[in-house]
Amino acid sequence: MTFGSPVNYPISLAGNFGEPRPNHFHGGIDIRTGMAEGKPIFSVADGYVSRITIGLYGYGNAVFISHPGGRTTVYCHLKKFVPQLAAIAHKWQYQHQTSFADVRLRPTDYPVARGQIIAVSGNSGASHAPHLHLEFRDTRTWSLIDPLIYLKDFVTDTTQPIAHSFMAYPVDGEGLFCGSTRKQSYGFTSPNLTRQFTAWGKVGFGLWANDYMDGSFGILGIHKTTLSVDGSIVFESVVDSIPEKCNRMVNSWGDYEHYCRTHVWYMKSFIEPGNTLPIIHSHTQNQGIIDFNEERDYVITYMISDIFGNSRKYTFTVKGRRQEFPQSKKRDAAYTLLYNRLNSFQRPGLSLTLRPGLLPYDVNIMPKAKRKANSLSNEWSFYPKSFPLFDWAKISIKLDKAVKDPSKLYIVSHYGVDRYMGGTYADGWVSGRIRELGARYEIAYDDEAPAITSFGSYNGKLRVAAYDKKSGLRDIKCYADGKFILFEHQDKSNMYVCKLEYSPIKRSHTMHSLKIVATDNRNNKRTYTTQFLY
Repeated sequence: MTFGSPVNYPISLAGNFGEPRPNHFHGGIDIRTGMAEGKPIFSVADGYVSRITIGLYGYGNAVFISHPGGRTTVYCHLKKFVPQLAAIAHKWQYQHQTSFADVRLRPTDYPVARGQIIAVSGNSGASHAPHLHLEFRDTRTWSLIDPLIYLKDFVTDTTQPIAHSFMAYPVDGEGLFCGSTRKQSYGFTSPNLTRQFTAWGKVGFGLWANDYMDGSFGILGIHKTTLSVDGSIVFESVVDSIPEKCNRMVNSWGDYEHYCRTHVWYMKSFIEPGNTLPIIHSHTQNQGIIDFNEERDYVITYMISDIFGNSRKYTFTVKGRRQEFPQSKKRDAAYTLLYNRLNSFQRPGLSLTLRPGLLPYDVNIMPKAKRKANSLSNEWSFYPKSFPLFDWAKISIKLDKAVKDPSKLYIVSHYGVDRYMGGTYADGWVSGRIRELGARYEIAYDDEAPAITSFGSYNGKLRVAAYDKKSGLRDIKCYADGKFILFEHQDKSNMYVCKLEYSPIKRSHTMHSLKIVATDNRNNKRTYTTQFLY
C-alpha cells in the first residue's frame, strides 16, 4: 500500500517519533500548521474510519482510520471533523448524554480514499499550539510505529543529528570512572575527544543527543544509536516501534533523575534488568555495561543517525587503570522492592502491593508516615524524590476516624497538584492505585457538591463554568425544557458550551427552562436551574 501526505503543503516537523518525554515516548509526528487552525487534513491511504474520539487520551478531537495491511492512522488535536463525521459523533454524544465520545464504526460505515479530507487542524486536547499529531498503529497489537517509515518521501532532511555530551555510570561497588563512583558527564567539544579518560571495572554510558531537520527549529529525538568498544557493538537502539505497555519504560532507558533536575535526557546505552523495551538491544552478557578489566586503551565510539541516513560519529578513549573499588552500599531486605517479584509491603495502617514488572531494578524505599491535624489517616511517602512505576500498583490505607458516608472516601496523591487516585472502602480500609513512589498519599473525604460558578447566554450559545476542588468533576449534564442538550467541554478551561442550533431546542424567541447537573468522582451532585431566551 502506498501512503500520501496528510496535508497539502510541504511537511515540517515540530516533533518526531519516539522523542523521550516524562512517562511516555512521543507516539507520532507533530506536523506544523503555521501556528494556525483550520488547515485541511487528509487520509493518508485508503481505508475506513474505525473510531472517532472527543476528549480522550489528550488527543482532543481525533479520527482513527484503519487501512488494509494492518495499519491504523490517528489524526489528533483537530478543530472539527467533516460534517458527516461530526454528525456521527454528535449523535453518539446525545445517545450517551456525554460531552466525551468514543465512537466505534464498522468497515462499511464510513470508507475513505487516500487524499480524502476528514477534518481540519486545530489545537484541541493536550496541545500547546496548533499542529497535527499523526500516529501510525499496528491495528492488531496497537503498538506505535514511526510514521516516517511510510511518509519519508514527503519530508526533506539532510541535517545530521548532534551529540552534546556523554554520561558515565560506574556500577556501584564494581566500577570507577576517572577515579569516581559517581555518574559524571563530559561534553563533546569535537567529534573526536583527545582527552584520555580512565576507568576500572564495570561502567555504563549514556548519550545526550538531538536530531534536527531542514527548515525546522524543532529539537528531535534520535532514531538509531550504536555504542561500540574497539569496533565491536555493545549496545544498539532503533526507535521504530514501541508497544503501548512499554511506554513508561522511557523513564528507565532515559536518565529520569537527571531529566527532573535539568530537563535534559541522557539515553542510557545499557539495559536495566526490568526494562523490556524491544527497541533497545545489548550485544554483550552485561546488557551494554562495559567491563574495563585490562590495563590498556579502549576506544569508545558512538554512532547516531536519523531515519533518512544522516549520521555522525563520536569517539573517545578510556584507559583501563587498576584501582580498588569502594565498598558498595548494602541494601536492607525489609525495605527493598524487587523488580522481578511480587512485592507486598506492609506496615501498621498501610499495604502497598506491586506485581512483577513495575520497576526498572531493585529499589530501596524509605517509607515515612506523617500525621496531620484533623486528617483521616497517616500520610504515607515511599521515596524522597520522583520515582515513576511502569504501571499501576495497589495501595490500601487504614481509616483512623469514623465518617458519615464511607462511599465518599478516596485516596489523594500530593505531588505538585493533588490527584484523585480512586477509592474503594472495605472493612476500615480505603484502596486506590498509584504510579509514583515519590508522591505522598492519604485518605480524603469528599461530600461537597461541585461548584457551578457562572452561566451566560448569547448569540445562540449557552456557557457554564463548573469545577470540583476535591475528587474532581466527573461529568456535567444539561436539560432544556426537560430534554438533554449537549454542552461541550472547552479545552484548557472549566467552561462548557452548548450551540443551540445543534440541539433539540428550536428557536422560538421564547423563554426556556434549563437544568444543569454537575457530578464529581464521589457522586456528589450540584443542580442549577435557570431560564434562557432563544
